[in-house]
Amino acid sequence: MTTLTSRRFDTRGALDAALEGRLAEAIAAAGPRAVMLSGGHTPLPAYRGLAARPPPHDEQLHVLFSDERYVPSDSEASNYHQAQPLLDSLVLAPQSLLRVRTELPLEAAAADYERALRTLLESGVRISLGLLGLGADGHTASLFSAEDLARAEGHLAIAVHRPDGMSAVSVTPQVLAQIEVLLFVVAGRDKREALGALERQDANLTAYRAVRERPTVELWLSLD
Repeated sequence: MTTLTSRRFDTRGALDAALEGRLAEAIAAAGPRAVMLSGGHTPLPAYRGLAARPPPHDEQLHVLFSDERYVPSDSEASNYHQAQPLLDSLVLAPQSLLRVRTELPLEAAAADYERALRTLLESGVRISLGLLGLGADGHTASLFSAEDLARAEGHLAIAVHRPDGMSAVSVTPQVLAQIEVLLFVVAGRDKREALGALERQDANLTAYRAVRERPTVELWLSLD
């Protein structure tokens, strides 16, 4: 069974500050490593804070994304676009930034991202820190259903048709299993029900099923 460690913050500001500090540590660490950023609104204050005060890092840092909506890279709905100020401040080499190439057809974009992830992992780069969000419906990354999880078997990335009518590309549980520290970051009163199911390790919750092969998972939350 997965050991889930919860850390509760009294205010959203405290959560944002702690997440900014944790990301800064991972970015500034030495050696070949990668940091996986999540999308959504919850981590954006931490990303903006880091963009204003970028931590030092060496050329062995890589950045990847948990998922990406299938929209142009300059769309407000794009996780890559939302993280752009942080990415610009880090001045990463092109080969050190793994993004979903949404200019490709959807299935080709998923296959391209899977190849990039496989190359990264086979090169010996460790994903030292990975962030995940939690949807009010119990999804994480862009894994929404048991069907998505079934299709993810044997893959590092898959194309997903989201319940809201959009499409996306998501990493899979196989990637999540290889991350050294996996951290759910959850904020908002609307997440209470999904959060309770995650803390109970409810096997019907997609987010839990996506990480249940891991020995440990961290959960940082503020529901103010």
